Amino acid sequence: MVNDRVMEKLEILSDAAKYDVSCASGQSKRANKDKGLGDSKGYGICHAFTEDGRCVSLLKILLTNHCIFDCAYCVSRRSNDVKRAAFTVDEVVDLTINFYRRNYIEGLFLSSGIFDSPDYTMERLVRIAKKLRIEQNFNGYIHLKAIPGASEELMKEAGLYADRLSVNVEMPTEQSLKLLAPEKNHLDVIRPMTYLKTEIAGHREEKLRNSKAPVFAPAGQSTQMVIGATKESDLDILGMTNHFYNQLNLKRVYYSGYVPISDDNRLPSMGTPVPIIRENRLYQADWLLRFYGFAFDELVGANQPNLDLDVDPKLGWALRNLDQFPVDINTADIELIKRIPGIGFQSAQKIVAARRFRRLQAEHLKKMGIAYNRAQYFLAFSRPFARQHDYTPLQLKQLILTLQKSKYKPNFSAQLSLF
Repeated sequence: MVNDRVMEKLEILSDAAKYDVSCASGQSKRANKDKGLGDSKGYGICHAFTEDGRCVSLLKILLTNHCIFDCAYCVSRRSNDVKRAAFTVDEVVDLTINFYRRNYIEGLFLSSGIFDSPDYTMERLVRIAKKLRIEQNFNGYIHLKAIPGASEELMKEAGLYADRLSVNVEMPTEQSLKLLAPEKNHLDVIRPMTYLKTEIAGHREEKLRNSKAPVFAPAGQSTQMVIGATKESDLDILGMTNHFYNQLNLKRVYYSGYVPISDDNRLPSMGTPVPIIRENRLYQADWLLRFYGFAFDELVGANQPNLDLDVDPKLGWALRNLDQFPVDINTADIELIKRIPGIGFQSAQKIVAARRFRRLQAEHLKKMGIAYNRAQYFLAFSRPFARQHDYTPLQLKQLILTLQKSKYKPNFSAQLSLF
């Protein structure tokens, strides 16, 4: 049974955890009416997806929102006047087990402010994971924040009990971290990432040789960047992302649009939050890097340092490279088919599988569920292809924007005149 004091802590520390976007929050509140079944408080329940696509519910909380640092962009910063709380190790363990037994959650997402020192905080995070695994025999998912500046010994122990570890880089560049969090050191973030990369790879090799060898952070490591608090371009952000994926083998990079929380003159004004569409475009570009074979400098560059907010990054690339289209879907390799706007990863696989049995035409693609209204301008079907119009990139962009519906951009009232 959870007492009132623990529930008060849970409300404070789950609310503070919502700014960490390493998994999607579910803050639903639904009261029990007319003696119905159950109710939802929305305290700290978030959702994450496993490698096989399952959606799992996690208890998402901070161990504490006390912090020795005064980072300008953080709601838990030392100078901020907010209600403070801290769980004990046993309280987090008991909450996790009680919620799990009631089938509220399938795992734990645990982060923390830094109280006293990085080692002091990290040691408590590790103790929670260890008690869950050893004393409670808990086999659910555990995601722990690895605290920058903590010792390698604690990092190693954390990896033996957690499924995933994440060290938040916070700012896209060292310069912006110095500006908004001068007490922090960029190397304190990169150093543990490098250490975890080595440990994860080493334990995987050992596991191949000895099936009884212990696993180490089997779900890998991730990180998060705050975007829009400083003036980095998408070129800067995706360049850092590219480094994390290619050099440090991270599983995911998360992007958190800055939410105005103070009038600090180093930050954007209170009335200018980061447009959600920018965050969305970064995630789309990230997806192209990880699954579609794009290089980051194909999506952004010196001549276009920011992603186009009007169209998704794949369509933006196609409009800049019209010389590579149309693509014959009956003969092109899958890597090129994946680059066609409106055709996703799974749809490309379906196309390659289906064309073994017949020549595909437009009606076949429509049945596969591709976004044909967008894809049609970039397709050929194994016959002499003549464009109906010799569109310029701008004209084609306007045509597609006119015809498509977007939750981010209102529909045009009438078709634009292209000629």
